[in-house]
Amino acid sequence: MASAKGFTLWFTGLSGAGKSTLVEIISARLNEHGVGHEILDGDVVRTNLSKGLGFSKEDRDTNIRRIGFVAELLTRHEIPVITAAISPYKNVRNEVAAKIGRQRFIEVFVTASLDELVRRDVKGLYEKALHGEIKNFTGVSDPYEAPDDPQVTVNSEDETVEESADKIWNYLLANEFINVEQPVLQA
Repeated sequence: MASAKGFTLWFTGLSGAGKSTLVEIISARLNEHGVGHEILDGDVVRTNLSKGLGFSKEDRDTNIRRIGFVAELLTRHEIPVITAAISPYKNVRNEVAAKIGRQRFIEVFVTASLDELVRRDVKGLYEKALHGEIKNFTGVSDPYEAPDDPQVTVNSEDETVEESADKIWNYLLANEFINVEQPVLQA
């Protein structure tokens, strides 16, 4: 068994970088240790909490603020939260971090090169965006502002999924967000 205090593990990065895959692994590890938590996936929130929003900067900011609002409520009540949202703009991520509290907000930057993201994209969205067929596509025709000082950075192009997950898990253990009866994993 393990114990945890409320925190928000905020995954940010371009589409296809590996955010959702890492969320699944960290969630499974928390489940293995009996740590209750909630996942706020950007796509699921868009469908249920932000229905009707488009992809303008204003709508994207509204979506992130809504995810942040729910994350703050849960975190305040000592429930660990994991989010996976592109969240392309620094100022809104920083706003959410301030509301949750910097001591409980853990920004995880998941990165890979554009070439790698294009290669992974089974839907061909990056190719369409690169050819001008999709407008306002984050990382191509719309900006993505990488975090200045994330608590954890993982490179899904250079690291295995397990190495990236271990880096995140070790951060949670080392900073006592979770307490489990196991040694810190080697990253």
